[in-house]
Amino acid sequence: MRIREISTTDYHTAGEPFRIVSDPPVAIEGATVAEKRMFAIGDPHVDRLRRLLCFEPRGHADMYGGFLVEPDDDGAHVGVLFWHKDGFSTACGHGTIALGVWAVHSGLVEPDPSGVAEVRIDVPSGRVTARVRTDGERFTGVDFVSVPSYPLHRKVEVTTSRGEVVVDIGFGGATYAHLDASGIGLGVAPENYTELIAVGREIKWLLDDTAYAVHPLDDRLSGVYGTILFEDLGTDAEGNLHQRNVTVFADGEVDRSPCGSGTCSRVAVLAADGVLWPGRELVHDSIVGTRFHARIAGELTVAGRRAVVPEITGMAFRTGRHIFEIDPEDSLGEGFVLR
Repeated sequence: MRIREISTTDYHTAGEPFRIVSDPPVAIEGATVAEKRMFAIGDPHVDRLRRLLCFEPRGHADMYGGFLVEPDDDGAHVGVLFWHKDGFSTACGHGTIALGVWAVHSGLVEPDPSGVAEVRIDVPSGRVTARVRTDGERFTGVDFVSVPSYPLHRKVEVTTSRGEVVVDIGFGGATYAHLDASGIGLGVAPENYTELIAVGREIKWLLDDTAYAVHPLDDRLSGVYGTILFEDLGTDAEGNLHQRNVTVFADGEVDRSPCGSGTCSRVAVLAADGVLWPGRELVHDSIVGTRFHARIAGELTVAGRRAVVPEITGMAFRTGRHIFEIDPEDSLGEGFVLR
């Protein structure tokens, strides 16, 4: 594969980067987006393109992005394969929010006179929606409606280097372990960044190859994607739940946003706990102080489990448009990472 130039449009959602490749210069095969993800995982050309755009010197160890692909059918505007430094994920809420803004920015979806344009997106875990709100030419927010989300396992004991901990495991397009950070004596704060990564990474790998990681409906969705370390901040003036979290996903990556699919998983667990219900919000802060607002948009049953449809409000901002060049003589052409 000899690629000389690659064009991208970059956004950030609540501080987390999202690099959009609208016309990937490689073949990505499969009848559905879920099938295309499995193809991408095994195809050296697609994976090389991921590394080129994610690794240094064009990216960094916490870079994130997506390749746009054909949707599953005409009901969606676009499909997307989400990627990070370790591979291809099944869901990404912050990326979906960014794609909603991109779709209106790029003209793929026209702004609606009502002030809300609906962008339907096929991701590996299903169909999601970004409702992009505008006021004239100004973007005012995006409501991300996720796939059905539900708890998988409750009160799971895990023996870690910091002792025994208890986690809940929930699915929100991807599967996460949820740990109250106070139980290991840590606050969700930048000064604890290194320790939080170590704990989150350890829990993910301790659970990832166990029965707790198995998805009940689709084995392609199996695996513990990350660990959500949270702290409870009580309630806000309107009586909504207020929490702060850091999501450590893949192999030690840190989400700078409150994490979109992680927040969906959190909504599912909190609903099962009986502390979040329709009409009450989760005010969800990140380790860098950015915020999502999450709520329950619907309820249903999935595989015999009570499930909810989370809706998350956030905003994405374009940070640049790039043409990356590849010199075939560059010995570091495919990039590198130090972590």
